[in-house]
Order: sequence, then structure tokens, then C-alpha cells
Amino acid sequence: MLDRLARLILPRPKKILLAVLVIVLCVGGGSMGLNGRLTMGGYENNDTESAKTQSALEKDFKRGRTNLTILVKADRGVDDPAVTEAGLKLTRRLQENKDLSNVASYWSTGKSPSLRGASGNQALVSGTILGDFDTVNDRVKDLKDEYTGTVDGLDVKLGGLALMNYENTQQAAKDAGRAEGMVFPLVLVVLVIIFGSLVAAFLPLAVALGTLMLVFGLLFALTFVFDANNLLMNITTFLGLGLAIDYSLLFITRYREELGKNGGQTSEAIRATMRTVGRTVTFSAVTLAIAFLSLMVIPFGMFQSIAVGGTLTTLVAAVATLVIVPALLAWTGPRIDKLRLIRRKPRPAAEEGQGFWHRLAVVVMRRPVPLAIGVLAVMAFLASPAVDLNMRLPDEQILPKSAQSAQVAKSVQQDFNSREAQAIQVVGRGIGSPAGRAGDIAAYATKLSGLPDVARVDALTGSYADGKRVAPATDASRRFASDGSTYLSVIPAVDGLSTAGKDIVTHVRDAGSPFPVTVGGQPAISVDTFDILKDKLPYALGIVGLGTYILLFLLTGSLLLPLLAMLLSALSLSATFGSLVYVFQDGHLRGLVGDFINTGAITWTTPILVAAIGFGLSMDYAVFILSRVKEEYDRTGDNQLAVATGLERVGKVVTYAAVLLSLVFIVMITSGISYLKALGLGLPLAILLDATLIRGILLPAAMRLLGDRGWWAPGPLRRFHARYGISEEGTAPTPAPVAAARVDTATTSRL
Repeated sequence: MLDRLARLILPRPKKILLAVLVIVLCVGGGSMGLNGRLTMGGYENNDTESAKTQSALEKDFKRGRTNLTILVKADRGVDDPAVTEAGLKLTRRLQENKDLSNVASYWSTGKSPSLRGASGNQALVSGTILGDFDTVNDRVKDLKDEYTGTVDGLDVKLGGLALMNYENTQQAAKDAGRAEGMVFPLVLVVLVIIFGSLVAAFLPLAVALGTLMLVFGLLFALTFVFDANNLLMNITTFLGLGLAIDYSLLFITRYREELGKNGGQTSEAIRATMRTVGRTVTFSAVTLAIAFLSLMVIPFGMFQSIAVGGTLTTLVAAVATLVIVPALLAWTGPRIDKLRLIRRKPRPAAEEGQGFWHRLAVVVMRRPVPLAIGVLAVMAFLASPAVDLNMRLPDEQILPKSAQSAQVAKSVQQDFNSREAQAIQVVGRGIGSPAGRAGDIAAYATKLSGLPDVARVDALTGSYADGKRVAPATDASRRFASDGSTYLSVIPAVDGLSTAGKDIVTHVRDAGSPFPVTVGGQPAISVDTFDILKDKLPYALGIVGLGTYILLFLLTGSLLLPLLAMLLSALSLSATFGSLVYVFQDGHLRGLVGDFINTGAITWTTPILVAAIGFGLSMDYAVFILSRVKEEYDRTGDNQLAVATGLERVGKVVTYAAVLLSLVFIVMITSGISYLKALGLGLPLAILLDATLIRGILLPAAMRLLGDRGWWAPGPLRRFHARYGISEEGTAPTPAPVAAARVDTATTSRL
């Protein structure tokens, strides 16, 4: 099939390129509104107890989730009569805003102690901005302008979850623009160093640009079918750029090699490259797509949109490479080396087989055990902090310290003994008349207020703390009742997203209740989220493991080499997770990655995305190397010679590809958002560890220890692979006699 594609392209490269240009412009031109169709949602599952609780609150009590916090400062103290009057006026003003609901303040709740700062000169106003995710995002901007500064004689500053989401969106867009402005010049410089020619360096960038425009256009169309998370833009941009460059680099490098073999015949070199590298690129793209598709079983819209976008980006990058690159090479011919800035002497034929990667493989295979043990020790050291990995949902602390929502959150954390914005809602439905169940409600609220780390419980019958009522019911208490339903608000005294906050949810759910209840709120969402991950992650791992194993078997014909490749990839990911814990959870090396707010945990999406993308990319390099090693093994029948020669042929390409892809992702470290910083460290680290220590030392060491046994498969599977397997040449060649190959091995051992 790939040879037929080459025969289609070669006679008419200009027409093919023109057709591609038209398609890219038409599809890419339709993506202009993509940013406007992305959402900040998709981080919650609608089938959980916490989601059903929130739905009941909205239906029965017209109460959305608390997403608005206003910090009020008064030098005279918040209990000063004039300040009290101004505070009540501010509260009424907010209550009259049709876009807000459930507005309550220190002054409107009978001066609740939990809404008063310990310093005595700060108080809180909380409420809910109505609307869906994107509507709230629009409204909070206007509210920030109106309620930041001096209002009704008070010094006020708006914060809360809604502002955090808005500032997150703005910061991410700003960071993405800066990162893209940095990455293209960096990549171009490296490509010029690799190829020496300015024309050749621009070729991968042309493929990358075409890939991105096609992906953005297709994603725009798909946003009419499903909601796409805004993180999708960052992932697809950098992934598309990196993969298009990687695949183009592999193609051009092999093309030049084939050109040297056949005396400069461009057409034959392109056809040979399509038959070999074309299969590798196709196989690599499918492997990476499986890694992304495994995210589909994790039932959160954000992961599912990343799964679709990542799969689409991977496949488009492969198709674009296999169409655009051969067409450009056929069109430019020898002109690909025009505008040469760096000139290198071609390696004499006598020096073939003496490259760095060949020599490294020979050294490693001479002493596989000590070198493997050394690398494993390094990996174990890097991975050791991963045993303490602690994940949490995002809040204002993911933002830079300069963000207003982060500043408000810090003030609340330091001066207040409760977390109003992280209240746990306990909803009872079908209880009859709430007033008639006042005794049951009071007893239940009393019990909940006595649970560990609970600051206060607000209910229809009043406010409770430390197992007793501390304030009687007021007019504001009526909001806790509706026809046949009631709810209680449990205010944590600790960070609701911490381990202690999760324990409160467990205690509330385990506490006996006088009527059926469901439990919701941010801490409950956190518990439900990690329960889902615990249930679904094994399925995702199973899908990616089984799919990758089958594809690698089709490539190698071996039962052991696919398992080896997957174990080595898992090893590099373990080291990466340990490094992320050391930096972003424990708070080290801020001078390297930039300052961030240390919460003692890592945002929950980061390890999952690093695992999916990192594993897929590591398999990418495994495919690059194993496909070439398999080609040499089929030709010579000698395992050691195949490993050394395969690494020599493709090791430099893998190094270049790893450096380029790392440059693409590492610019994300400049982001002001902590989870993007973590991706900017985790992905390049996983890529570089895999392309150096794993593929350069552990892989050849392991293949040397396995020997010919590494290529073993039972007879029926060997026959299956001979008929249906994937080989570089399109068919599985008969290996050369082993005896003849051993002469070559002896030669290489003297290098």
C-alpha cells in the first residue's frame, strides 16, 4: 500500500502538494472559532453521588455550587457599627444581582464566627454565580471589575472558584502564546544543526504547520458533537508539532541513507523510504493512538476530549508526513540541500559501523550486567519519591501567586478557621415537612458538628459546632428547606481537598442519618473522583498494555521483546513520577522550574496525562529502534550485530527526535500554572530518559542477555507472524545463516 502511495505521488508532486494546500487551507480555515468552542468543564462525572447531590440542590433549592468569595477588609474591625452597616449594604447589593444566588455574609448570618477572620479586620461574603461553566466564566470578569477595590466604603477583593477558572483560562492562553513564540525559533535552530540546510530544516516545520491546521479544523467540527476541554489546545499544539517533526526527521534521514545507496536516484530512494520508514511511522502512530484511546474508559469529559484530540493529532501527523514529505522531496530533489549553513564531510565507507551508537551498543553488550545494574540503580533512585505520590483536585493554588483568586485563597487559609467555599452539602429528599422533622434535623446536625475537623454545620434549625448548637435559626436559615427536602452545610476546618478533608466526607457518609441523604460539595467530588480512577485506571492500563503488546508482536514476531519494551517504558515513567513528586509535591528545585504554590500534592490530571503521553512516545522510540533492529536481524540472523547496527542506523535519529520533542514540551515550564509546569518537566524528562538510558543502555543490555531467545515465539505464532506480521520490507525475509553473521559480530567486538 505504501509503495502504491509512493507511485501515486512521484509522477505528480506539484499537483499533490497543491491539493494538500487546498485541503489544509479549507479545513484549517474553518478552525478560526475553535478557541471560542472550548470549555473549562469536563473534570466531573455526572453519575457520582456528589453530582446527584448538586443536581438535587439546583432542582429543589435553586442553589448552585458556591463559586464566589469576596474578602472584605476594614481597619476599624468588622464589628464596627459603620462597617456592619456597610457590610449589610454590600450583601444586599449582591443579593439583588439577578446573576447571583445564595449570597451570605458575616453580617447577614448573625455574625457567624467562621466568616470572621482571627485578626478581626477581615470578613467573608460567599455566593453562587449562576449559569453553566462558560456563562459563569463570562460573568465573573465583570464582577471582578465591580467588586475589587473600594465598594460601599469597604476594601473588597473578589475571589473563589469562578475567578480561579477565569484566571486559569486567561493565564493558559497567555502561556500558550508565549510558548509557541519560543518553540518555533528553537526548533528551527536545532533542525538547521541537524540537517545543515535551511531548506531541509523548513520541511519538517511545513509538515507540522499543515498537521496543526488540519487537526484544528477537524477538532472544530468535533466540538459540535462533544464538549472539548481547553487543555486540548495546548496538548494538540505541542504534540502535533513534535510528532510531525519526529516523523519527518525519520523519513528524511532514511531518504538520505537510501539516496547514498542507489547513487542519487531520488524516486527509488523515496520508494525505499516509504516501504521502510513508512511502515514504522504508521505503526508508531497506531501505537500512540492506542495510548490515547485508553483514556476513553476514564469517564471524565476532559480525558475523553484529550483521547479524541490526541488520537486525531497522531494519525494526522502520520498521514501528513507520508504525503507531504515524499511530495516535497520529489519536487525539490537535490535542492533540499540548498542554503546549506553547516557543511559536514561524508563518513568514508571504511568508517561505517564505527559511529557513537554502534560503539555504545558494543560496549554495553560486552558488560551488560554491571551497566544494567548501574542504570537500574539510577532509575530506582529517581523513582523512589513516587511511593508518596499524592494527587488532588485543582483549586486557586494552581495559579501563580500574583493571581487575585490565589491571593484571596491564601488570606482565607491564613486568617479563617473554616473553608466556606469547600462546604460539604448533605441533602435529604422525600422527608415530608422539614419543619415537622426539626427534631431529627437538629439531632443530625449536632452529630455531624462533632465529627473530627468539622468547623460548623448550618441547618434549618440553626448553626452547630463541637456537638452543640451555637446559633439559633434566623431568616437566612429558611434556605435549608424546600417542599419535602432539606439540606445541611458542613464547613470543614481543614483544606477540603486534602487527605483530612476526604476523611470528613467518609465520616459524614458513614454517620447514621434519620432520613436518606446524599453527600456533595468539593470535598465529596474529590472522593468520588479518586474512587472512579481507582476503578477505571486498571481498564485503561489493560487496554494500552494489550494493544501495544499485540502491535509490537506484529512488528517483531517475538513474545519477549514486546514485554521488554513495555517494562522499560514503565521504568522511565516511574523515574519521571518520582521526579515530579520531588519537585512539585515536595517543593524542591523551584529555581529550576519557577516559583509555584506548594500544596503537598500534584494536580490529579498531571500523572495521568504524563503516563498516557509519555508511554505512547516511549513506544514511539521503541518502534523506531526495534523496527530497524528487526530489519538487521532478518538480514543477518545475528542478534548482537542486529542490535549494534540497528542502533547505529537509528540511534542518532532517536536522539535528535527526543531533543526536538523535549524542546517542544519543555517551554511549558514557563507557564504560571503549576500543572502545566509539571507537564513541561514530566514529558521532556520521560522522553529524554527513554531515549538515552533506556534505549541506549538497558535495551541493548537486555537484548544481549536474552540473545536469540529474545526473538522466540512458538511455531503457530511464528507462522501467524510470517503471514500477517509487519516488517520493514513488507515481507518477513528469511534470516541469514547465523554462522556467517557471527563473523561480523567478532569484527564488531574489536571496535
